[in-house]
Amino acid sequence: MARFDDDLIRRLKHETDLVRLIESYGTKLRDRPGGQGEMIGLCPIHDDHEPSLVVNRRKNVWNCLGACGQGGDVIQWVMHAEKVGFRHAVELLRDGAVGSGGGRKFTTERKLESPLPTDAGDAALLASVVAYYHDRLKQSPQALAYLQSRGITDGEAIERFQIGFVDRTLGLRLPQAQVKAGEEIRERLKRLGLVRESGHEHLRGCVTFPLLNAQGQVAQVYGRRIDEGGKRGERHFYLPGSHQGLFKHN
Repeated sequence: MARFDDDLIRRLKHETDLVRLIESYGTKLRDRPGGQGEMIGLCPIHDDHEPSLVVNRRKNVWNCLGACGQGGDVIQWVMHAEKVGFRHAVELLRDGAVGSGGGRKFTTERKLESPLPTDAGDAALLASVVAYYHDRLKQSPQALAYLQSRGITDGEAIERFQIGFVDRTLGLRLPQAQVKAGEEIRERLKRLGLVRESGHEHLRGCVTFPLLNAQGQVAQVYGRRIDEGGKRGERHFYLPGSHQGLFKHN
C-alpha cells in the first residue's frame, strides 16, 4: 500500500486547529470548568444531550466520554465527520476541503477538485491522468526514494519524461460513482485500462512511465510496482493493449 509522507501527517496533526475544525462542522464548544485548556460540547457522533465531547487544545486531540466512546486527532475527526476512510480524510485536510458550517449530511458532491476534464477526448483524458500521477510523484517521498535507489535523481529528467506515481487518490477526486458524471468518467477510465472492473486503479502502487508515440501523445503507460503488495509478486505492468511507444521496458 502506498504510504503518505510521515512529515505531512505530522504537520496535519499538529498545525490544524482542532477546535476550529470541529466548530466548522457546526459543533459548538465552550471552556470546560476546571479543564485547564479543555473544551466541551455535544458529541455529534451519537445522540448526545449532555456535553460529552472533550477537546484538549494543548494536545490537539478529542475524546467522547459518552455513549460512542470515540476519539482521536484531526484526521479521526474528519473521518467521522465526513464518513470517509483515512486516506480520504488526509486528502481533505491537505486541500483544506473540510467543514460544513452545520450538521454534515450525505451528499453526492465531492469536496476534492477533480483533475480530469469531463469533455475531452480519450487522448487528452489519458494525458490528464499521466499529469496527475506525475504531480503525486513529487509529493511522495516513498516514490522519490525508489527512483533515487534506481539512479534516477535528475529532476529535469523526471519532469521531461513525466514520471509519476499511483498513490490511489485519483478515485477520491472523481465525482461520486452514484451520479451520472461519476459513472461516465469511470467507464471511460475502464475503457482506457486505467481502472479495473473492481474499481481499483490498474497501476496502483506503481511508479509510472508514459510511453509516447511519434506525435508526442501518450500511447501506453508502463508501471513498476514498488511495494510488496500484489498477487503472485507482480512488479511490471502495462495498460491493456499493445506495447507501443518510443520507449519500452524490456
